[in-house]
Amino acid sequence: MYRIILNIELILNQYSYEIIFLFIDVEIKDLLTVVIPCKNEGFRIKEILEDLNSQYYIKGLKVYVADSSDDLSTRLYIDSQTSGLCDIQVIEGGLPSVARKNGGDKVITPYVLFLDADMRLPHKTFISSILNEIMEKRGGLLTTRVRTTDGKYDYVYKVFDIIQKLHRITGPFALGGIMLFNTTTYNNLGGFNTEDVIAEDYNLSRKVPSRHFILSNKTILTDGRRFRNKGVWYMLKLMIKTYINKNNKNYYKDSQSYWS
Repeated sequence: MYRIILNIELILNQYSYEIIFLFIDVEIKDLLTVVIPCKNEGFRIKEILEDLNSQYYIKGLKVYVADSSDDLSTRLYIDSQTSGLCDIQVIEGGLPSVARKNGGDKVITPYVLFLDADMRLPHKTFISSILNEIMEKRGGLLTTRVRTTDGKYDYVYKVFDIIQKLHRITGPFALGGIMLFNTTTYNNLGGFNTEDVIAEDYNLSRKVPSRHFILSNKTILTDGRRFRNKGVWYMLKLMIKTYINKNNKNYYKDSQSYWS
């Protein structure tokens, strides 16, 4: 197990950056697997794979890209990153629940990180820092704060921060963009339900016992495309509707026009 010797946090441009010095007894590749759902992501998949390849202590980390793209550019972008430090493998994709389940079923490491293709890692110790946090706190699921690269929709994600903190009382709520699971916890829950065509992240994360849920103060970045494509009001209404119907299994089988 690797241990933090010194952990210094810097605040730059409203984001937290950590400088972490580690003694490593076990390599990250033996502890963690990454799963990324992908469909026609284009340059976004290139950027997140570049971020992963640039992380410290990452050599040999297995990354499953669960791809269902029908465009040539996405596959070319993926191929351009396969010579980096990570062991990137393309597997069968589908809707996010299916893609994540396909990747999750292949995991043999103690931890699995589900990342969306539009996420950006803010610094080179991000992976090691969240992995260390879930190990130190013996958590079952860890998620982080999310902010946008241009800051435009940060106010929405700050509302999500409040909602996530309140949800810790009634049941965890993790945004699907970043979900770091203890693999035993993930498997005990049965993984993602492939019948869910929407809100599969919430439907799974809410089943994690609150005492095993970690809402980290660390921050990951995204480009905010969900709000650009669907609108802020639509996304907020969808969140409220999902919460109201959280115990309705049939609700998750209806796309709620999310994919249109």
